Amino acid sequence: MKKYPAPTTPLVSPKRCAVYCRVSSDERLDQEFNSIDAQRDAGHAFIVSQRAEGWIAVGDGYEDPGYSGGNMDRPALRRLLADIEARRIDVVVVYKIDRLSRSLADFARMVDVFDRHGVSFVSVTQQFNTTTSMGRLTLNILLSFAQFEREVTGERIRDKFAASKAKGMWMGGVVPLGYRVENRQLLIEPVEAATVRRIFEKFVETRSTTEVVRWLRREGITSRKGCAFTRNALVKLLNNPMYRGEIAHKNKGKVYPGQHEALIAPELWNAVQAVFAENQRAYGTATRPRRGPEFLLAGLVETDAGEPLHTTFTTNSAGRCYAYYVPRRVRALGEHHALGSIPAGQLDEVVLAQIHAALRTPEMVQSVWDATQACGAKLDEPEVVLALLRNLGAVWQALYPAEQQRIAQLLIKKVVVSAEAVSIVWHDAGWAELATELRPGSIGAELRELEEAA
Repeated sequence: MKKYPAPTTPLVSPKRCAVYCRVSSDERLDQEFNSIDAQRDAGHAFIVSQRAEGWIAVGDGYEDPGYSGGNMDRPALRRLLADIEARRIDVVVVYKIDRLSRSLADFARMVDVFDRHGVSFVSVTQQFNTTTSMGRLTLNILLSFAQFEREVTGERIRDKFAASKAKGMWMGGVVPLGYRVENRQLLIEPVEAATVRRIFEKFVETRSTTEVVRWLRREGITSRKGCAFTRNALVKLLNNPMYRGEIAHKNKGKVYPGQHEALIAPELWNAVQAVFAENQRAYGTATRPRRGPEFLLAGLVETDAGEPLHTTFTTNSAGRCYAYYVPRRVRALGEHHALGSIPAGQLDEVVLAQIHAALRTPEMVQSVWDATQACGAKLDEPEVVLALLRNLGAVWQALYPAEQQRIAQLLIKKVVVSAEAVSIVWHDAGWAELATELRPGSIGAELRELEEAA
């Protein structure tokens, strides 16, 4: 009898499969069998059905319970992508496509990662495979609809918020000082409410936010979190329409009558607003835009204790602008400081005088040249460039304020101000960079023409 060889089973290379599961809320997560369990079981069952193709499930589960599919900030997803990058996975299995992502842009990035590492993507209930062009097309269409549904849902929620606020309902957020929330209703907190009324009355009395901030610190009055009041926080409190019984909708820029009780009487509210209006007229901000001057040393000045000095300015009724450098405690908290408010023009002149003096010293010129050579810059005419540095003061006034500020920021690391002196910490690399900019043929070489014209 003729013998035939036994049939051989073709060898199939194993494919390591990862099942990814996600639900967007904590709903039903405490039940014995929840949607995460259903997704996991469906994924593993599908892998078993493909055993003949060499599919095997990896031991590490990738599950994100309670995470939105609108972004990629999910711990299990990050771990899955890391394992794909490490080439530990060949196939990603999900119950539905939107379990992986509801964002078309995010999914496109993930598919790109899959393609680069030869990973296939399979949906159990939708039977898609990203290795085919038809699968890609269908996936993009489905994800487009998923993203559309998500955006429509967001619009519905925003419209619901707007409609609820139009009815005067409290829709959450930071509870203003003087109120408490009970059953989603704003109720007056008597002790805090008395404090808020005192603040309003004190502002009408002093007509100054700085004086009110100082008074609050003396009285030990803080925010609900125990923080000291700043001028910005005080201005927001004094202009919060909730205190007059209204609800503001930021997106719409509208204010509606609220369902909560007003904390501030209309007469007191109007008196506060009248003070603000009068201050605006006094400082000219009602008709002129609040555009400040160019500060030469913005961000560079600090006290000898290391406290930064902020820039501020004021405008009188004639339109004249006065600029100052002030410690933060003076500007924000209204505290007294030994330095007080330093006129910007005076401090700028002192610093500029030191810059021009430094430019003329042989030691500084030599250190600039050494630093320039150390950084590898090639200067064809070093004598001309260094001479220009020494005479920079002669052309300084011809420069635009923005260019003056840029050069100051380039040369100075910080300016330390005390009651006795002003000292400068130089930025050595900045001097070398400026010298390089001014070399012949460079963008900054036009300063040579200004010098010659001067």
